[in-house]
Amino acid sequence: MPQEDRLLLGVIVGAKGIKGEVRVKSFTERPEDIAAYGSLKDATGQTTYKLKVIGLSKGLPVVRIKGISDRNQAEALKGTELYISRSELPEISDEDEFYYADLVGMQAIFKDGKSFGIIARVHDFGAGDMLEITPKGKADSSSVLVPFTMEMVPEVNMAAGQVVLELSDDFFDVPKDSQIQEQK
Repeated sequence: MPQEDRLLLGVIVGAKGIKGEVRVKSFTERPEDIAAYGSLKDATGQTTYKLKVIGLSKGLPVVRIKGISDRNQAEALKGTELYISRSELPEISDEDEFYYADLVGMQAIFKDGKSFGIIARVHDFGAGDMLEITPKGKADSSSVLVPFTMEMVPEVNMAAGQVVLELSDDFFDVPKDSQIQEQK
């Protein structure tokens, strides 16, 4: 399955119990819906997983996978990314809705129309979604993380292929050591 034809729905983060259950970090709107999409595939597209949600643990779905019956098998799956073919997802009819994967590659511009860069990835570190943006003319190693909030990213224009950034004047300022000490 080509990369552009698939979407990442979750990642197996570890084993739970002794009967082969795993905990899954789900990227679906409701975490427990991870199994509602049918069978999922690994990153290579070679292995298919049939999931059944049996509960929640610390906000993460606890899942049984067909064919996985003990903790050792479950632990071996840690880090496995779970994908679905884009064609199996519902069509989006509302212009204000989109899949996060659709943001990757979009232009990030300022309100005045000046280009800032390209969205490289969308991250969820647990405290809110972040856009990883590679500034125009810079290498990937110099990317910038911007909180994906209405305040910082007030507009997503899918038709134009761009997001509008509204960053504070001091967004790029690095605090001096004395300022860090004062905040403690």
